[in-house]
Amino acid sequence: MKTHNSFEEQFEFSGQAKTLSLAAIVIGVITIAGGFLTGHGERTFANLLLMGYYFACVCTAGVFFCALQYVAQAGWSASLLRVPQAFARVLPIAAILLLVIIVAGLNMTHTTVIEGKQVVAPYLYKIWHQSGVTTPGSENYDPILAGKSGFLNMPFFLIRIVAFLGSYTIFGWLLAKYSETEDELGGLFYYKKSFTISAAFLVIFGFTQPVFSFDVIMSLEAHWFSTMFGWYNFAAMWVSSLSIITLMLIWLRTKGYMQWITQDHLHNLGQLIFGFSIFWTYVWFAQFLLIYYANIPEETVYFLKRWEPEFKPWFWLNIVLNFMAPLLIIMARDSKRITKVLKVTCIILVIGHWLDYFIMIMPGTVGPQSEWYTEFGLIELGVFVGFAGLFIFLTLNALSKFKSLIPKKHPFLQESLHHHI
Repeated sequence: MKTHNSFEEQFEFSGQAKTLSLAAIVIGVITIAGGFLTGHGERTFANLLLMGYYFACVCTAGVFFCALQYVAQAGWSASLLRVPQAFARVLPIAAILLLVIIVAGLNMTHTTVIEGKQVVAPYLYKIWHQSGVTTPGSENYDPILAGKSGFLNMPFFLIRIVAFLGSYTIFGWLLAKYSETEDELGGLFYYKKSFTISAAFLVIFGFTQPVFSFDVIMSLEAHWFSTMFGWYNFAAMWVSSLSIITLMLIWLRTKGYMQWITQDHLHNLGQLIFGFSIFWTYVWFAQFLLIYYANIPEETVYFLKRWEPEFKPWFWLNIVLNFMAPLLIIMARDSKRITKVLKVTCIILVIGHWLDYFIMIMPGTVGPQSEWYTEFGLIELGVFVGFAGLFIFLTLNALSKFKSLIPKKHPFLQESLHHHI
């Protein structure tokens, strides 16, 4: 490895990080297989959807981070772009994995109980994809879902998912490719191209991301809808990705890489994490408050499920982890500049937004277990560990493919290297 002020520094993926990430993947595979073999297929599928969605969202938010920096013509972040670019390079795998989970969940069926009736339904999206819900005269006929069938039908549903993930993947691939080509050729040509496609990506992402979250998560409970749900999901994915970017930068610095990243860069990331944690809370509370005081039955049913004794402690812990923790820990300027404090906050938020997705998904799929403490078990832990290992392995492998850990011909690189606040 070169010295920290060398622009030829390249990451070498080996040793403990590689071994532990592979071990985590093995744990995940064993857990998933065990879940199906022990008759917990629905719970296993729900956890696969949770982590597949989380994985894809973090990688997509990496593309969003890069695009945002280009459009804002931000200088402070130029020297750390390789990490979110690595997320972008992993996005194709994350997208395919999520698509496989969704297709399998739609096509594999099991016997379950829906609204007091025993029916044969798919593991995922059983409310709107079970047989006969749109057929008048069928015992499963649902006039509400029949009215939504033009939007909620499997061909159009899958076309949308493929289109959204496919477009995000293409933009992410282009941003990483242009940055590497810029390193080889220099000049402003590829920077300007990056600016142009970043602007296009942000427009497309802004219109499609809410619909993406409506499809993958909100349609699990197809009778209910909220126009704020998309922005609530955006805030969760953005804070999660920022936290993971920060953790990865801190880890790389401890391993002797990217020594040009200073407390000032981490401070900026801490500001974004804090600010968007507050934004997440604002959207979460606005959605909750509007439904609470309107007290319309078809809306309140969403929160009533989450106020069941089995989910209520986790419902409120969600607010503690994702709002109270960043508010109390990193609101002060100095706390954002202490690496250990920022690291702990990011770990809390990564876990907190896993819990956030858990609260979104589990009540409408698996439903309550016997007690509040039985909502989490070996399946939840094992699938989380497996996907975490997969993400770390793929991201660090993608990072090792870059010829340099710094975009050495980026026009704002010197501003980033001398960044001070």
